[in-house]
Amino acid sequence: MTQRFLRVAIALVCLTATTAWNDASSAVAETTLGIGDKAPALDIEHYIHEDNGFGKVEKFEDGKVYIVEFWATWCGPCIQSMPHLVELQNKYRGEGVQIVSISDEDLETVQELMEQEYPGKEETFAEVTNAYTLTVDPDGSTTEDYMRAAGRNGIPASFLVGKTGLIEWIGHPMELDEPLADVLADRWDREAYKEQMKRQEQFQIAMQKVNQLAGSGKFEDALKVVKKVLEDMEGADDPRSNLIREQLTAFQYNLRLDSGDRSEEVMTFFRDQLAEAKKDARELTQFSYNMMASMQQGTDLGPLAGETIAALKDAVGTADEEVMPIMYVLIAQMNASMSNFDEAIANQKKAVETSTGRTKERMEQMLEQFEKMAAEEADGDQDAEGDKAAEKVDAAK
Repeated sequence: MTQRFLRVAIALVCLTATTAWNDASSAVAETTLGIGDKAPALDIEHYIHEDNGFGKVEKFEDGKVYIVEFWATWCGPCIQSMPHLVELQNKYRGEGVQIVSISDEDLETVQELMEQEYPGKEETFAEVTNAYTLTVDPDGSTTEDYMRAAGRNGIPASFLVGKTGLIEWIGHPMELDEPLADVLADRWDREAYKEQMKRQEQFQIAMQKVNQLAGSGKFEDALKVVKKVLEDMEGADDPRSNLIREQLTAFQYNLRLDSGDRSEEVMTFFRDQLAEAKKDARELTQFSYNMMASMQQGTDLGPLAGETIAALKDAVGTADEEVMPIMYVLIAQMNASMSNFDEAIANQKKAVETSTGRTKERMEQMLEQFEKMAAEEADGDQDAEGDKAAEKVDAAK
């Protein structure tokens, strides 16, 4: 029962975590839209802002550059990306750039969010996002034409449409700066990026296989696949390939830890990572989430668990308003994984206190789950004590 509730709780954390910044582990679907393809026309039902100087986009005009971005009200990383989209739109407003952000939720849901105050700002979501084109397309037709066609399963996701109406780049909106600047300056190397994307897809396919093997407890086989991918990437020297190489190297150590390897080499690797992560609250959140996920899968972290919790406790008091509740959640989750329910409940209460809106509702749900888990644990202990007492009585007879 405890593990089932933990899985539910982790799913809730994923909705608000600041770390879901790519969909590299998503399933790779068959794609019909890629780099260099003609961008599908936008068939959008509702435009939220109609007084910001931008009109509806019924076709992509030659010479203009468009960013077609997909988001949702429940997606924490999407919310965090909004100020960056505002910054980009304002920076390039006079250079023929238009950002069109699309949610496939219903209009009422999005309008409800627009009326709320944006975290950390004295402005509503409507005021913050008024700089660019925010839209709602509840029938999901545009999502189908872009996200599904491109095999993208994670949001936020952005499609950069160049001056000739072709897809030039696909990725996370926080990584838009360089490709957008290069496209505007006519120095973007589409074919080189297309090759990078091909390697990324191969990486995703390999990671699916690795995750399947690791999920079946075949850690040695999973490590062999990772090693083979790294060998195949030898000679590739571009930012995306270097990032993949770095991720795979880290993943090798994760596999070793999950397999029960707590050698000095493995522990030193993670302690070095933790020391580096302590320098930034968001990096620490990412590291701690990974540790918590391993614990959820039954990995014994040894002293790393306590060291990670201690680092979170040291940092949470000075974290910003967006990260603070997630850090409390992680402290609660890790303690719950070790059946330290008093600590889990105390920190989950702090997560509730530091949250607002729908996030607070999710935090309250998780608190109820922890309280139920604690009660079940206590009932189990009482039953065990009762059984021991009965055994002693029987023995006395």
